[in-house]
Amino acid sequence: MDIIYLLIPISLVLVVIIVAVLFWAVRSGQYDDMEGPRHHILMDDDEVEK
Repeated sequence: MDIIYLLIPISLVLVVIIVAVLFWAVRSGQYDDMEGPRHHILMDDDEVEK
């Protein structure tokens, strides 16, 4: 039962670190779509605007 007192704080610290890394990655542009704008030029717009 004593190991629970060690594992719960360690797991909480790991969760905080993982969330911090995720927010850093999103803010620094790691998930930005760099390929989409290039391919968007090549796609046809077949829809007729009314």
